[in-house]
Amino acid sequence: MSSTAARPHRGTIHSVTGEVLDQASWPGEQYVLRLRAPEVAARARAGQFVHVQCATHIPMRRPLSLLGASAGEGWIDVLYKVHGTGLAALALARPGDQIAVLGPIGQGFRPDAARPQAVLIGGGVGIPPLVFLARQLRAAGGATVPVGFFGSELPFPFALSDPALPLPGVPGDATASLAVVDGLGVPARLASRAGLAGCHDGFVTDLARHWLASLPPSRRDAVTIYACGPEPMLRATQRLATAFGLPTQLCLEEYMACAVGGCAGCVVPVVIGGKRAMKRVCVDGPVFDGSSVYPDAA
Repeated sequence: MSSTAARPHRGTIHSVTGEVLDQASWPGEQYVLRLRAPEVAARARAGQFVHVQCATHIPMRRPLSLLGASAGEGWIDVLYKVHGTGLAALALARPGDQIAVLGPIGQGFRPDAARPQAVLIGGGVGIPPLVFLARQLRAAGGATVPVGFFGSELPFPFALSDPALPLPGVPGDATASLAVVDGLGVPARLASRAGLAGCHDGFVTDLARHWLASLPPSRRDAVTIYACGPEPMLRATQRLATAFGLPTQLCLEEYMACAVGGCAGCVVPVVIGGKRAMKRVCVDGPVFDGSSVYPDAA
């Protein structure tokens, strides 16, 4: 077996200098950063991430999930919340600045043609991969429209909208959507325990549970859940999926040093074929089969 075949990520990760095109700030010290990085944009897929040098005087890079990419225009978008000195420095970047970027990295989401009803569940800074996935699914032109459920305890770092698309089965207090998702023709609703206007008062998995329970069995049998967010939300998502007998693809969030599989600092335990193994979130993931990450979720 060749070295490239043994390591499928070899030759697909680019080390580039990205140019800041725009940086938009949102409440709660949240930022959306757009970088010109054509080599990265050409290969970017939902669920992957980039490793970004926040400033020249800060050697440790930060892994940031991809919010979007345009292969034609050569840009990538990332969303982050300031946490620590590194991301605080990145928040000072302005258009024209040069930033070192490594990516795209990791195994992204894998849409399942046999179960085409995608249910997207995102929490906090875990929302970006699901927005990216919504774009890719709609661009693919499938007959089945994705459905989205997004939660946050901070104001959402996206413009909200009155939903243009109905979503029967969800609680009546969920009256808002994300404009970026609604504009794709993807029905979505929001949840928060912070009293945010238009959001269901509860967990985002509560919203998904209500909607799934309203489906006839024939339609539920076509569902695959795709999720990204904090660990408690992912665990709750897997419990929800187990209750309904649904497959999941979970995008994990983890601290990383090298982000290319060399340091093994981001390993997580998984169960595959009944056997326990340690997998690197950076290159073996970040997207994993949810039942392997939480085999005992019930």
